Amino acid sequence: MEFTSRHDSSSQQSASLSQTAQYLTFMMAGQMFGVGILGVNEILEYPSITDVPMLPVYVRGIINRRGAAIPVLDLMVRFGKPASPVDKRTCIVILELGAADRRRLLGIVVDAVNAVIDIGAADIEPPPDFGAHIRREFIQGMGKINDKFIVLLDIDHVLSIAELKTLAARV
Repeated sequence: MEFTSRHDSSSQQSASLSQTAQYLTFMMAGQMFGVGILGVNEILEYPSITDVPMLPVYVRGIINRRGAAIPVLDLMVRFGKPASPVDKRTCIVILELGAADRRRLLGIVVDAVNAVIDIGAADIEPPPDFGAHIRREFIQGMGKINDKFIVLLDIDHVLSIAELKTLAARV
C-alpha cells in the first residue's frame, strides 16, 4: 500500500510537471506580460530602428538581424495605448511566429525583460470577458504567480501570418 501511494504521488508529480510551460516575462506600461519561451528567438538591447513609410502605426520600423529585415512592433500601440517610451532598460524580444513551414521573425518592444518562469496549467485562467485593456483574442490566458496575474500573450494572434506577409512585402 505504501509503495502504491508513493507511485501515485510520483505519477501525479510527473503529470503536473508535463503540464508546466515556461514563459519569458517582461514589462510593458507597468504591467507584466509573458510569452511562451519556445517562440522566443533572442533578446536584444534596443537597437537603431529604420523607419519605413506606409507601415501601420504599431510598427516602429525594421532592424537588420543577420541580413534579415525584421519588423519591430510596439505592442502597446497595437493594443490601442500610447507608444512605449525608450529608456536604458528597453529591449527588443525577437519572436518566431507561425507554423513550422512558415516561420517568421518579429520583434516586439518591451520596457524591460524580467525572467523565465514556469507556470503550471492549473495556474492559468482563461482570458477575462471584461476589464482587459487589450483584445481578448490577443490573450492566451492569465498566469497566476504569487497572488498576481501575468497576461500571457497569444503572439500568433497579435499579428497574423497574413499581416506579417503584408509587412514583409512592404519592407
